[in-house]
Formats: sequence, structure tokens, C-alpha cells
Amino acid sequence: MKSSKYQARKPDESGFIEYTEEEHETWGILYHRQIELLKGRACDEYMNGIEELVMPSERIPQLDEINQVLEDKTGWGVARVPALISFDRFFKLLADKQFPVATFIRAREELDYLQEPDIFHEIFGHCPLLTNQDFADFTETYGRLGLTATKEERIYLARLYWLTVEFGLVNTSEGLRIYGGGILSSYGETGYALESDIPVRAPLDPLTAMRTPYRIDILQPLYYVIDDLSVLHGLREMDIMALVHQAMAMPLLPPLFEPKPQGDAA
Repeated sequence: MKSSKYQARKPDESGFIEYTEEEHETWGILYHRQIELLKGRACDEYMNGIEELVMPSERIPQLDEINQVLEDKTGWGVARVPALISFDRFFKLLADKQFPVATFIRAREELDYLQEPDIFHEIFGHCPLLTNQDFADFTETYGRLGLTATKEERIYLARLYWLTVEFGLVNTSEGLRIYGGGILSSYGETGYALESDIPVRAPLDPLTAMRTPYRIDILQPLYYVIDDLSVLHGLREMDIMALVHQAMAMPLLPPLFEPKPQGDAA
């Protein structure tokens, strides 16, 4: 996306970000319906992270509240950013163990979906798993690789990120569970990802994931599954850039979705 109608909120001199009563109510609506839906669907590591963060259910949390927990657990934190940032800044923040958070919340008419990530997606969807060391370390590695990658290499890295950090599923002894933040923060995609017969679910192979086209504006037609979050630790020990170069020399897989009217799927 090149532009957004949303403007991130700036803090006052004490670092406090002011939100309206309606914005706090929007957070409450999103939080309550999603936390209930995720019971028995989100992975244990995510639910443990929810407990660790003790994020408020009736108001938008302040970033310092999240930072205090993440710093103690994994050395991570969150950083206030505008609604949209450059890829360079995104990768730099991740490499520095800072997860970017745009400090706006979606309008009521976009309660179920918006393309740009808001504070609910970033804080509720991603931050609980940043209390998990395997997930946090993989995210840092991704940032470091992306920071020095070329524009074309970043496209292949982005596919791996999208199909793991954003839309990944994990096998557990109790069945499939969600660990991808794009699903965890989406009311519609949560049930669809686990229970619908429509999408394909396949074991994660990083080289295959890098060759898998995706669209950001639809329910995903394909989810890659890992056996445990420790798989992410194993990924960061691979030569990921060698896999990127291997993928670049191979054709993309056929997309499992209809193209946008204007084209340009990732």
C-alpha cells in the first residue's frame, strides 16, 4: 500500500497516547469477541503470551505496558510508527528487536477487515508470541536478512514471513492451532483457517513457501503447517538467503486464487 486514510496517534510530552472513548470501545469489541473465539484454536504459546502481557480488555494499551513485559521475557519491545512505513524501516526495527506498531485503531465500518495493520493487529495479533523465544528470534533473524537483501530478494523473504509469522498453523497433540498473527487478529479467518474445507493445509517447506504467491485482501487459500514453534528456531539456523537464491531460480507455484482486477499479487 502506498497511502492510508489513517493517521497514527502521537504521544504527549510524558509519552502517553490519548484515544477517544469510541476508539477504546472499538478495542473492547475486537478484544472480547476474538479472545473468546481463540479458545481451543490459538496455540498454547500464544495464550501464554496473552496471560503474560495482561493487556487491558476495555481500553487500548499504552506501548510502555507492552514493552515492560517483552523486554523482560525476550529482550524485545514495540516501536510507535506511522500507519505505513518503508521496508527499510520495517526490517531495521525487527533487526533491532523492535516490533512496529501503528498507533491507530480501525474505524467501526472496517471492524472485520482492513489492509493496513492497526494497533489491534500488531498488539493483539503479534505481541503475545513475542514472549516466546523461538518466535522472537526468528522474527529478529528475518529483520536482519531483510535489511541487507535486494528488492527482489525481499519479495521471496516476504512470502516466507507471510506464510509463517502472519498466517502459519502449528500441529499440537490436541490438533491444529494458530500461531500466525494475521489469523489471530481476524475474526473471519480464525474459524476458516482451521475448520473450513476450502483452504489447502500443507507441511511447511521454506523453499516452497518462498515460491508461493499470495494476496493480502482475501481469506488465504493455503496455510503452511509446522510441527512445533521450535521449527522457527531451526529455520533461523538455515542459510535462508541460499534458499532465497534457489527459489529465485525456480518458477513460482500456480496461485490458488483469482488475480486482482488490477493484477499485482505478491
